[in-house]
Amino acid sequence: MTSPALLLMFGATGVPLARGMPRRALVLLLPVAGLLMLWLSPEGDSAGFALFGLELIPVRIDALSRLFATGFLIAALLTSIYALHMRDPLQQAIVLIYAGTAVGGTLAGDLVTLFVFWELAGLSSAFLIWAGRTERGYRAGMRYLIAQLISGLLMLAGIALRVQAGEGLEFGYLGLDGPGDALILLAVGIKCAFPLLHAWLIDTYPEATIVGAVALSAFTTKLAIYVLARGFPGTDLLIWVGVAMTVFPIFYAVIENDLRRVLAYSMINQLGFMVAGVGIGGALGINGASAHAVADMVFKSLLFMAMGAVLLRTGTVKGSELGGLYKSMPQTAALCMVGAASISAFPLFSGFATKSLIMEAVAQEHLTVVWLLLLFASAGVFHHAGIKIPYFAFFAHDRGHRVAEAPLNMRVAMAMAALICVGIGTAPNLMYELLPHAMHYAPYTTPHVINQLQLLLLASMAFTMLVRTGLYPPEIRSVNLDADVVYRRMLPRTWGALSRTVPRLRRELGPPIHHLAANLWSATTRPLRPDAKPASPWPTHSMVWWAVIMLGTVLLLTLL
Repeated sequence: MTSPALLLMFGATGVPLARGMPRRALVLLLPVAGLLMLWLSPEGDSAGFALFGLELIPVRIDALSRLFATGFLIAALLTSIYALHMRDPLQQAIVLIYAGTAVGGTLAGDLVTLFVFWELAGLSSAFLIWAGRTERGYRAGMRYLIAQLISGLLMLAGIALRVQAGEGLEFGYLGLDGPGDALILLAVGIKCAFPLLHAWLIDTYPEATIVGAVALSAFTTKLAIYVLARGFPGTDLLIWVGVAMTVFPIFYAVIENDLRRVLAYSMINQLGFMVAGVGIGGALGINGASAHAVADMVFKSLLFMAMGAVLLRTGTVKGSELGGLYKSMPQTAALCMVGAASISAFPLFSGFATKSLIMEAVAQEHLTVVWLLLLFASAGVFHHAGIKIPYFAFFAHDRGHRVAEAPLNMRVAMAMAALICVGIGTAPNLMYELLPHAMHYAPYTTPHVINQLQLLLLASMAFTMLVRTGLYPPEIRSVNLDADVVYRRMLPRTWGALSRTVPRLRRELGPPIHHLAANLWSATTRPLRPDAKPASPWPTHSMVWWAVIMLGTVLLLTLL
């Protein structure tokens, strides 16, 4: 059984060698061929082989892996179409290699194969940040790579502990009871942007190239969601981790000026819903997390595509510098609104059909507090992604930008993504049939539709009132402090302070400490010197008396 991942990765090496139409045809045909190969392959494991006495299964196809791999290949096709106008074959090739690593990790049947593709995904995606060839991009790419390597090392350590304990390499349910499982979960948590481990995503995604940000939004974090769904379903800890992920980004996104950073925060918000679904477990929880992950690959890519088109034409994605672009870029504005409606879970759009599965799974478990917090997070994402992104980019305070519409290939990619969003929303059963567990769920019930419309209406009214009264945080030039302040500011400054303080302390405290140490050494070693009392010759009569005393002591002890 041949893996579509290898087709994409090896096929991508030919992209820089081709020119013109052959190159365009190649970058489009590879994802399509990968989809055909995936769906023509039967379910089951590929032929395994032994490595150092351990059985490896490089390819395993079942309902869960096929669903995620399909989403990755569709995202690869959309991103490749979006990048057709570029004259940088390296980025086009890296996008396909990166997509191939995500597909390979999804189809991995053992932990070693997963680790290999896990690391390759981190390495290849870093080049999409460096491809901008700026100092900021270089530094951000290095920080991104460090985060990915730390994640890989933790996963490798966890796998080693499992092998040492005789648990084997099969990539199935892991849980938290076995040796090394907690390390593997921590490794996944880094790539999944768990709270306090999320700063690398906010730090680096906005520094990627226009095409790179679209690709990054689809692959790394969703591969982490797949690993959670495969290895940690029903882990209660993930419910509260997911809830925290849905809530805290809202407050950052509302005050953020860079609209690509707003999308990065909204990505963590959506990942939180998926993590909570995995934590709930069961058929409905895993189905909801999986379906929402695939839907997110498309609608989040659509939003990043729209902001990429804005960046291409205006040179900025700062909310304080944009507005009125609907006059120059009406098609991009309309397509962006489709993505905004999808992420906000409007009826007839993809988010409504997928996020409702997670909410229903939480409701069936009677987790009232969790359900209310997720409901709050749903209203929050409508504020910052459903309204703020299109409003401040295309409609608010016209800055006088009069630019050309996005290139044709960009609009085609966005239109295809929008059609998928509408298709999933209007015919959700087509998606539900691909899910790993059979279920019977109807999202379009009257109470559900009315409740969702009420939520969106009240959220939009709140946004309008806040804007009209001037209470909504204005779009201003600012730097918002996040968890990355620890390693980008506090640690370097602490290190700098120590490097300046230590030499001064050495000069001031060195002589007294050296003198004290010399005195202690002298006092300790004085009896051992050649001229000391123990080493000098003793009189014979003294030695006789000592010998008599010691012999008498031994005899007395023996008699007793």
